[in-house]
Amino acid sequence: MLELARNSKWPLREILIGALLACAPLMAGQMAVPGSVNYVEGQVTLNGSALTSGAIGSAQVEAGRVLETGLGKAEVLLTPGVFFRLGDNSALRMVSPGLSNTQVELLRGQGMLEVAELFKDNHLTVLDHGASTLIDKRGLYAFNADNPKVSVFDGEASVSAQDRQIKLKKGKETSLVGTLHAQGFDRDHQDELYSWSRLRSEYEAQAGAQYAQTVVVNGGPWWGAGWYWDPWWSSYAFVPGDGILYSPFGWGFYSPFAVYPGIGFVYGRGFVGRGFVHGRPPVAAFRGGQAPAARSSFGGGFHGGGTGAGGFHGGGGRR
Repeated sequence: MLELARNSKWPLREILIGALLACAPLMAGQMAVPGSVNYVEGQVTLNGSALTSGAIGSAQVEAGRVLETGLGKAEVLLTPGVFFRLGDNSALRMVSPGLSNTQVELLRGQGMLEVAELFKDNHLTVLDHGASTLIDKRGLYAFNADNPKVSVFDGEASVSAQDRQIKLKKGKETSLVGTLHAQGFDRDHQDELYSWSRLRSEYEAQAGAQYAQTVVVNGGPWWGAGWYWDPWWSSYAFVPGDGILYSPFGWGFYSPFAVYPGIGFVYGRGFVGRGFVHGRPPVAAFRGGQAPAARSSFGGGFHGGGTGAGGFHGGGGRR
């Protein structure tokens, strides 16, 4: 392998990753269920027992269980493509982990819900301070139990409380104390949980792209849209059923059908895709864990593969 690296334009690191990917089908493919804990940092407990990174892949917030943070954060998977993230000093109770009826309750602190995929039969609800928020569309939603309110950064939700229901659309929020009333808020005001969620979303997109490539090149397990265990990221990766879906933060989630066999994604170098798109048009270039410098929208396909910036280009592009 060292001789191969000497005679190749590819760095040894990427050759090693390619060799590991060849073994990935032997270890990858386990699917997650709603309530699976996908990431923790700092002080996190599940029903009073401390959670560490070693519990990822096995820890589940089952019905009635409570996930709590002190000075720490946690990410929980709900239905495929839906992430619930807890900020510091927060608590989440699982009410119902069913695929068609998923309910969680924010008991205290802050939570952020990223919805990259929402199927017609998904009934996704967040309870907070006696109010019920039904998620109607893909998007990004913020919840606060200490100063009870729900804010819609992107998407649409139906909020019900005290026999009253209102629709919240992009850029609107409502207090959950007193009478529900939709009002505008500054979507450019981004707190620590928002920034952390955006970074986690980028990592998830990279893990998903890598797993999709594993499926295409090495025949890794894949049964359609879902959460798949990615041993190289030590977390579950979201892989959509077809095409490309974009998170509310602009990162792309790629199905195996959107990756060219034999070329595809190599970590830190971008990848080639087929150019059919579901969801919002921005395509984010991967840069080995760093935030992309630019996003572009394309009229006809895209190509990635430049070193360093991992740039993309395609017909009809605009920045």
